[in-house]
Amino acid sequence: MSISFVRKLGAVAPVLLIAQAAHADVTAQDVWADWKDYMSSTGYEITATETESSGKLTVSDITMSMDVEGDSFSMTMGSLDFIENGNGTVNVVMPTTFPMSFNVNADGDAISGDLLYTHDGSPMVVSGDTSEMAYNYTVATSAISLANLVIDGDAVPADAIMLNVNVTDMVSNTLMKIGDVRSYSQTMTMASVAYDFMFQEPEGDDGAAFNGALQGLEFTGDMTIPEVDDPSDVAAMLKAGMAYVGGFTFESGNTNVKGSDGPDNFDFQTSSNGGAINIGLSPAGVNYDVTQRDTTLNMMGSDIPFPVSLSMKEMGMNFAMPLTKSDEEQDFALGIALREFAVPDMLWGLIDPAGELPRDPANLVVDLSGKGKLFFDLVDEEQMAAVESGEEMPGEVNSLSINEILLSVAGAELTGDGAFTFDNTDLESFDGMPAPEGEASLKLVGANALIDKLIGMGLVSEDDAMGARMMMGMFTVPAGDDTVTSKIEVNEEGHVLANGQRLK
Repeated sequence: MSISFVRKLGAVAPVLLIAQAAHADVTAQDVWADWKDYMSSTGYEITATETESSGKLTVSDITMSMDVEGDSFSMTMGSLDFIENGNGTVNVVMPTTFPMSFNVNADGDAISGDLLYTHDGSPMVVSGDTSEMAYNYTVATSAISLANLVIDGDAVPADAIMLNVNVTDMVSNTLMKIGDVRSYSQTMTMASVAYDFMFQEPEGDDGAAFNGALQGLEFTGDMTIPEVDDPSDVAAMLKAGMAYVGGFTFESGNTNVKGSDGPDNFDFQTSSNGGAINIGLSPAGVNYDVTQRDTTLNMMGSDIPFPVSLSMKEMGMNFAMPLTKSDEEQDFALGIALREFAVPDMLWGLIDPAGELPRDPANLVVDLSGKGKLFFDLVDEEQMAAVESGEEMPGEVNSLSINEILLSVAGAELTGDGAFTFDNTDLESFDGMPAPEGEASLKLVGANALIDKLIGMGLVSEDDAMGARMMMGMFTVPAGDDTVTSKIEVNEEGHVLANGQRLK
């Protein structure tokens, strides 16, 4: 995880700080002061011009900036009006066209440009008091577009890049709790989000165009922001208790992409019937969990001899790992799931024109978890550099659980699970790898029938098939009609056994 990603989690709320009303009084200065304090707590320096009269505070020339180890980011925004409503609430009013200019200098590259946020003029409504503020924002239509872009001093032509994002029926609610440890909770719904992005190499043939939409979006998020001396020090923030949990779902979506790379061109479309993205960040580590349902993919291009259409009932990935070093064991996980993955008959016909093989959708599932120790802070660039140069060991794996393995294709199916622990003090028994101890159980169904069909089709020779069957005979035992099982064990003496027969 990059440091910039963690900061962006904290930078989202200033634009979408919105929540349900609370029964207390808040002033225009209270709200603006809270915004400044919040952005400062995430590492930004804030400057602005303030003009106040008769319950109205106008804030103009707003600049947010951050410098980290030679890299810098700044954003300048248009004017905001904080208007007291006379009932203890405050309206935050943006003009219907709200300009935002950004300037980024990172890794020797300088990028600047202007964004325009347009909306129907609906205000944010803020209520509460100085210890807890609630924000509510309901807007029928809104959009963000790229007005111009400059890279290393050269303006990108207007016909070479384009970005538009349009949102309908957004309702967002945020409750900000203010204290030594600041926290907020947010919910948001959007009827649809449509995006349109294009880039084209000036005076060249390379380029691509992306457009698509998501419908029925829902988001929930909670973040805790502790007070530390340097908010840009992510390791210190995590150790002080910084945490974020966010979940995002959508009902359906589609994407269209067209592009060219020199003389080659490509064109593909995807669609799905919904999905979910969950993200977590805490002192324990980071985790992602992404799923998508009923996904289709259609492709064609100059390097593809004919149009290809693929579909999956479910596509998912999960990932979890620690971010900071610890003397205690830490959890990690990795998983991938492709369920009911189907390819068109045209592709099957290339390898099986006679229809010998079962054409049931394939499945691939790998679900792993375990415990280990991280010997350095992943969010500390100096420690990362020491590990990459070989000066520091990255960490150790203490245990690994194989929660599920599933591979099914062409009528054959392999399933399995298992668990192992590792002795990191013994790097000799297994040629430099920590010595494992544990067992894994495997089950294979339909392998012999598949081999026979592959022989009949001429895809596998008799000699190759004999070798495969001999290997199965060494590591498996019969368990019924074209079914074999295997138990692989590694004991505390370092012996490796397959079904009780010692191999090492």
